[in-house]
Parts: sequence; structure tokens; C-alpha cells
Amino acid sequence: MFTLKSLLPRTLFARSLLILTLPIILAMAISIYIFFDGHWSKTASKMVQGVASESSYLIDLVEDNQNEKYVQELSKQSLHHFELNLKYIPNVQLDLQQAQYSGRGQLIQNIFLQALSKRITQPHKVVIDTQEKWTQLHVQLSDGVLIITAPQNRLFSSTGHVFLLWLVGVTSVLLTVAILFMRNQIRPIRRLAVAAEWFGKGREVPFFKPEGAREVRAAAHAFMGMRDRINKQIQQRTLMLAGVSHDLRTPLTRMKLQAEMMPAGEDKEAMKSDIEEMERMINAYLQFTKGDGHEEMGSTDILALINQQKDVFARSDFVVDVTAQEHQNYNVFVRPIAFARCLGNIIANAQKHADKCWVSLSRHDDVLTIYIDDDGQGVERHKREDVFKPFYRVEESRNQKTGGVGLGLPIAQDIVLAHGGDISLDDSPHGGLRVVIKLPV
Repeated sequence: MFTLKSLLPRTLFARSLLILTLPIILAMAISIYIFFDGHWSKTASKMVQGVASESSYLIDLVEDNQNEKYVQELSKQSLHHFELNLKYIPNVQLDLQQAQYSGRGQLIQNIFLQALSKRITQPHKVVIDTQEKWTQLHVQLSDGVLIITAPQNRLFSSTGHVFLLWLVGVTSVLLTVAILFMRNQIRPIRRLAVAAEWFGKGREVPFFKPEGAREVRAAAHAFMGMRDRINKQIQQRTLMLAGVSHDLRTPLTRMKLQAEMMPAGEDKEAMKSDIEEMERMINAYLQFTKGDGHEEMGSTDILALINQQKDVFARSDFVVDVTAQEHQNYNVFVRPIAFARCLGNIIANAQKHADKCWVSLSRHDDVLTIYIDDDGQGVERHKREDVFKPFYRVEESRNQKTGGVGLGLPIAQDIVLAHGGDISLDDSPHGGLRVVIKLPV
């Protein structure tokens, strides 16, 4: 549906520039209209009427006395006083066919003929040469043709062009100043947007500092305060989890020693199994909550990470088929260890429920898309949002080999979102589940 909003520019710079320039353009258009309609056209009309009156007077004089010497003397006087040159051609019949002109010539012709029609009764026509800048009036007299030549500065005022040039020049200077000013005002906002985008993707923003107008500086300070609070919370969480990890692993180690000292039997094996299960669960919990904020981001070849995971799973006889376009650049700014964990969790999830896994990469514009397919049973559509919830398991049994802890996909989603990407589930062309990861390049 067509709306006025669809015509508006999208960027803040363009909209601000439109707000500044539109009043200037409207004011210039109104000024030009008022000037040409109220001043220039009236001035031109008065000038033409003056020439028409003088021409009528000279025609009457020549009509009364068509002697060639008299006309020559009268031409000298009219050229001196009126800047009008007279030429009389006796025994000639005037061709009254009127030539058609355009632009300024058409304007002069219309005004001149209108003024002459009120003062001259003899047959006449107007001839205009805009390049040589003269205008001629041809009048049919009783015994010949009288030609009156007038310079165009007597019929047409050049001040209109001077005014127009000054107006356009001043407007252009004002628009240039406005554009430069708006660029300087928009630049801090653009830098703030880039800093927020980088921070959202988990990248460091060392170059950013508050600048610009007071409101923009206030927004920049608010962003920096938010960034510092988030980083502080991540550091505090990491320190706390390090302590929790130490506190939980110490009793587990003692329990392992006690289990080893127990006599052989079903109780010993059951206790060792419980200890191993507790250790796996604690490792999964810590892996989910600790994040990888301490790891530096860098340009990483995603295809190389996928091939590494392919080699890892090949040791357990799980086939991962990798497809990628040749000579394509798959480098993305990521935390390599964290993203390798993300890929490993998704492929490990496929290993639990399928016989084979397919990984393909596709890059379009500034987005890298990773497709991870399997030939398992898949996930029902109404459960696909739930599988990203922590500790949710499609497999309801507590068997660690089939159901897991329920943190594989939530960890993967947390890592992808921390890189400014997106992860979703879909049907696989191989009959199982498809995991789609999109990363900004």
C-alpha cells in the first residue's frame, strides 16, 4: 500500500537533512515565484510598453513623411534618445507570417505584441534574435516597410537572472553548510550504533568515547555504564562459579577415593556410576553458566572448525559429511573455543538420535549460514522452542546416553546469540532435524 511514510528517507542523516533543506527550498521557490510574478514580469511589461509607445510615435512621424533623408535624420535622433534604430525600405510588401519562439523569446514576443496591439493599427510583426540580443518591429506603411530595431536590454531586464543566480548561490552555500553540520552531528550517533552492535556481538569496543551533542553524550555515557555493569556481572559470575567448581569437585574427589577403597561388589559399581553421573551434570551446568567472556575474539575459519569437529566425531565412528563452496571466504569474528563447543554440542545431539550428520555452509552478502542436518526422528514443531530452554529434554528418560542433561542446545544458542547471530530448527531434507545458524560476517 502506497503511503507518504514510504517516501520518507530511512536514515537519520537523510531525515534531518530533509528537515533543514525543505524549508530553504520552499522559501526559495516562493521567493522566485513572487519575484518573477510580482516584480520581474511587471518590470518587463513596463519596459516593453515604453518601447511600444516610442515605436508608435516614430511610426506616426514616418507615416506623415516617408522621405528617405528624413527617415535617416529621424533614425539618428531616435538612436541617440531612445536607442532605437530606424530603417525604411520603400516599395516593399511586408510578409506578415509570425515566427514562433521559445523561452525568453516567446515571453518578449507575447508582451511586445500585446503592447503594440493597443498602439499600432498598421500591419506588423516582431522578429527576435536572442543570440545577438536585439528585437525588430516590422511595420507595413503605405509606401514601404519601416524596421525599428531595439536592443533587448530595453525590453528585458537582466536583474532577474542576477537575482536568480544570487538566490541559487546562497541556497547552495547554505545547503552545503547544513550537510557538513549534519554529518558532524550524525557521526557520534553512528559510532554509538556501531559500538552497541559490536558489544552485542561480544566484541571489544576500545575506540568508543562520548562525543557530540549533550543528548548524544548522555546516551553514550548510559551505554558505557551498561557495558561496564554487564562486564562486571560476567566477571563476578565467573569468579563465583570458579569457587563453586572447586567446592563441588573436592567432595567428589573424596567420594571417588572412598569408592575405590570399597570392596568389590554391586554397591561399589553403583556408587561409581552415581559419582560419574554427578560429575557429568556438574560439568554441564558449569559449562552452561560460565560463558566464555574471557576468550578473545578473532577472525576464524568456520570451515576449519567444522572439519576439526568432523575429525573428533570420526574417532567414535560417527560420520559427518561437510559441504562448502570452493574458494569462498568463511572467516568470521568469533571466539573459536566457544564456537567449536557450539558446533560440538549440536553434532553430539545429532549423534545421539541419528546415524549420520550433514553440515553445509552458505555465504550471502554479510551473513554466513550453517546448516546441520541429520537423519534421525527430528523434533515436533510445537517442541522446537522448548528445546532451547535449559534442562528441557525431548527424551524424558534420565538415561544420560539418550536424554542427556538438556543443556546442549541451550549452550549452543547462548554462544550463537553472544556472537550476534541466530539459531533455529527446521525439517531436514534427510528426514531428521535441521539446525540453522546465521552469523554476521
